[in-house]
Amino acid sequence: MNVLLQVLLVVVGFAMLVKGADWFVDGAAGIAERFGIPQLVIGLTIVAMGTSAPEAAVSISAAFKGAADASKGTVDITIGNVVGSNILNILIILGLTAVIAAVAVQRSTIRYEIPFMIGVTVLLLIFGITGNEVSRVEGLLLWVFFIVYIIYLYRMTKNQKPEETEEKKEKASVGKLLLFVVIGLALVVVGSDVTVDAATEIAEIAGLSPKFIGLTIIALGTSLPELVTSVSAARKGKADIAIGNIVGSNIMNILFVVGTTSVILPVPFAGGFVVDMGIAIAAAVLLLLCVFRKKKLDRAGGAVMLLGYVAYFVYLCIGK
Repeated sequence: MNVLLQVLLVVVGFAMLVKGADWFVDGAAGIAERFGIPQLVIGLTIVAMGTSAPEAAVSISAAFKGAADASKGTVDITIGNVVGSNILNILIILGLTAVIAAVAVQRSTIRYEIPFMIGVTVLLLIFGITGNEVSRVEGLLLWVFFIVYIIYLYRMTKNQKPEETEEKKEKASVGKLLLFVVIGLALVVVGSDVTVDAATEIAEIAGLSPKFIGLTIIALGTSLPELVTSVSAARKGKADIAIGNIVGSNIMNILFVVGTTSVILPVPFAGGFVVDMGIAIAAAVLLLLCVFRKKKLDRAGGAVMLLGYVAYFVYLCIGK
């Protein structure tokens, strides 16, 4: 009975995370549009940050709970959640999106953003293996790179003008948009708290490690906003926004989520995460190789990515 209750709480927590992130993105994007911020900037920053909000909330919540009770092992969820989400974002979400429709990729994404994503993933691995944790100083360094990334996005898009919509739509008031942002953020925070508690309880009951839970169940749950956004874009014929959303989210997961969490509390990096980090790097390199020549991710590339995640999941189940 207790297991069923915890599973129900995980489902409720995920629902709050997804809906909260959805409202947060809608509200923030609406406010940005009101002030004439270009859509590309909105997509690469606000939408990417919004879809990364569940990862941030879960990881920060896990850090606080780990500080309060180290015996719970919730701190292992932080790295597992971020690394698991980044792997899932590329192999499952982009793979599934590309199978639905070929995903166009901008030249700047191939030349700068994907290599930068690979670079910060390698940097996180180096931080983790050098001291078996991501320290506060290293967290601050991740934040420095995060600020550099935001400046890069601003400089890249500052000369672009907002797209004109074909038909005038009635715009929500700034007050209503702010309400969406506040309620969405509140749902994300509360949902993350419920999810971490329930998932940790299930791990203890089932004898599963927090690492396995973080890399699989929580990673999938916190990646649902990215999945919904990317698949929806593909179905609407706007698959070109999918890679920007995923690459931006993966970069922010490492720089903002791990950076912020490790500043609050140094994040332990178990030796077992080295393999998972290697797979995260390999997935990012695979993405670069798939799009380098054709400037798009086609169905064949998407199928290879989906098969790659199946192999990774089998590895996790064997080693759980």
